[in-house]
Formats: sequence, structure tokens, C-alpha cells
Amino acid sequence: MSKIKTTPKFKTEAEERAFWEKHDSSDYVDWKQAQSVAMSNLKPSTKTISLRLPEGLLDSIKIEANKRDMPYQSLIKSWLADDVKESRDV
Repeated sequence: MSKIKTTPKFKTEAEERAFWEKHDSSDYVDWKQAQSVAMSNLKPSTKTISLRLPEGLLDSIKIEANKRDMPYQSLIKSWLADDVKESRDV
């Protein structure tokens, strides 16, 4: 096993970025000792889409969302996620 090098001290983030662009981290970190970390507070990235719905359907969704005291787009996402999960479980 090769010896792990000492990571240099950096004066700026730009200096550190430039260093890691040219060096392999496995020379400085023993990745076999790494442990998995759950970052539960991170929000998944989202993508904006355009969805055309009949006005009557959108009005019904907004009424249902209002009853649940939540934004209508969040309700739509919740319904879609539930439906996809349900179809996977079948």
C-alpha cells in the first residue's frame, strides 16, 4: 500500500480548486476508510416542466389542494409520486 500524502494548506478556494483539478484525491485520502453519509436535509434537484390541463381539472385540483391546505403543485407532485410508487410495487 502506498503512503498517503499530506494535503497542502490552501489560501483560497480557487487555489484549492486548481490543486484538485490536477491531483488525484486517492493520493491524499484513504478511500477504503471512507464511510457513507446520509444527507437527509438536501432537497432533490427539480426541473420545471409545462403541463397543459383542462381548466376544469386544474380548478378541481386547486380546490382539493385548498382543502388540504397545500399548494396545488405540491399536491400534483404528491399524487404523481404515489402513483409511480404504487405502479412499481405491483
